[in-house]
Amino acid sequence: MDKFWLKSYQEGVPAEIDYTQYRSLTQLLEEAFKKYSDRKAYACMDKSITYGELDTMSAQMGAWLQSRGMKQGARVAIMMPNILQYPVAMAAVMRAGFVVVNVNPLYTPRELQHQLTDSGAEAIIVLENFATTVEQVLPKTQVKHVIVANMGDLLGFVKGTIVNLVVRKVKKMVPEFSLPNAIAFNKVLAEGTRLTLKPVTLGHDDIAFLQYTGGTTGVSKGAVLLHRNVIANVLQNEAWLQPTLNTLPKDQQLVFICALPLYHIYSLTVCALMATRLGGMNVLIPNPRDIPGFVKEMGKYRVNIFPAVNTLYNGLMNNPDFANVDFSGLKICNGGGMSVQQAVADKWLKLTGTPIIEGYGLSETSPVATANRCDIKEFTGMIGLPYPSTEIRILDDDGKEVPLGERGEIAIRGPQVMAGYWQRDDETAQAITADGFFKTGDVGIMDERGYTKIVDRKKDMILVSGFNVYPNEVEAVISAHPGVLECACVGVPDKNSGEAVKLFVVKRDPNLTEDDLQEYCKAELTGYKKPKYIEFRKDLPKTNVGKILRRELRDEKKAA
Repeated sequence: MDKFWLKSYQEGVPAEIDYTQYRSLTQLLEEAFKKYSDRKAYACMDKSITYGELDTMSAQMGAWLQSRGMKQGARVAIMMPNILQYPVAMAAVMRAGFVVVNVNPLYTPRELQHQLTDSGAEAIIVLENFATTVEQVLPKTQVKHVIVANMGDLLGFVKGTIVNLVVRKVKKMVPEFSLPNAIAFNKVLAEGTRLTLKPVTLGHDDIAFLQYTGGTTGVSKGAVLLHRNVIANVLQNEAWLQPTLNTLPKDQQLVFICALPLYHIYSLTVCALMATRLGGMNVLIPNPRDIPGFVKEMGKYRVNIFPAVNTLYNGLMNNPDFANVDFSGLKICNGGGMSVQQAVADKWLKLTGTPIIEGYGLSETSPVATANRCDIKEFTGMIGLPYPSTEIRILDDDGKEVPLGERGEIAIRGPQVMAGYWQRDDETAQAITADGFFKTGDVGIMDERGYTKIVDRKKDMILVSGFNVYPNEVEAVISAHPGVLECACVGVPDKNSGEAVKLFVVKRDPNLTEDDLQEYCKAELTGYKKPKYIEFRKDLPKTNVGKILRRELRDEKKAA
């Protein structure tokens, strides 16, 4: 395939990357632990841990996990926000030879049960704030081992005690739970000091992560990300940023702001793993919705790299204290997860002096597949050029490539593309072509320079603040309500989150109210999936075979 877009690359960005320089992510991690042992790796709530401490603690936890008798390749779920325990747990699971299953801590019991049973997870590491959800589903899963962390675990005795007291007693953020066979995070580390981590041979084709996503349909399924997929994307990201990184002093440690959740593949690859490769420090933000607290935290560091989504950039700029932050070290701001809006990008550039470099990718591509050049001076409205070692094709409905300038489905091939969906060969066959291109479901146009612009979405997925919401899932949950006859859900524009979920309902019970449904949704759907708007209708538009026409409902909103 003629990679004509290479002519548009910034000088210093290679056409290809070589992911074979690492056998596994474990090798990448362990190399950094030794090379940067004295450097701070993560900071959170004014406490930091070094790469050397991360090495020691993850080896202790890894050895403990191995002592439980699980076989290599066993799945271990991690259900935590951005706190110091997350990188320890992630490194421990991989070093022990197991597979990380990232879980959104805000999942409802229904969502958690599906993910644990589908992945076959045998262990879970969870922050106590969310342990009640685990308790509710544990008997219906294969999970045998539960490790419960608390917020203050790695903050030192005095600070940890105070933080736990505030979290539990003052803010009342830990609902009652009973997990009698669970073991405390710090106890695992203590027991691990008496054990030895057994070396495990891992290769490119071993699974590193099961990253759950709705994919091209509504049922949440695990994108199988192999060690080589994620290594490749770490190296692709680094290669893309290299011209900017080369402008910094060689011995300077990079400071990343890690506000996007680490259970999301974007933050995991671009913050946690790329910073590890470069010996950088991640400043973890456990609750980015607390904008005043976030701004205060950001003000303590001279930040160099800040990946975020449109809503986060916008939220920060609407805080009066944000303008007082020192932006002199800021070199790279990546925008992903959802479209960056021109007004936000322009305002960010004016305020910080650093443009937002918009990129594009999916869980299935580990995640980044395209990005704008790092030397852009203004917002482009495009998702940029294919990454090194990556090919983009624009396909028609028959899977044939369309001429440049015509719209079609964006398809991606490269070493970062997943192996497939976990135990779903039929879904994998629909998503990946015979010659290895992943069909994204997004409709785009590529120009003669190789830049692509997204113009539509083939599938009905709704993108709320960078998170995928699948109408099939929301509708299946709402349809189970005894007062609902039928329903449909669509995405509508929202100035804060890009899109919001709107639900159309035909009542079975004439007394059903919007409050009834919202209360029901609260128990069954995590926050970003809940409908922001509910509209009751006498009937819904359908095809002649009775299929509800979501597109008609969407277009109706646009026409209005």
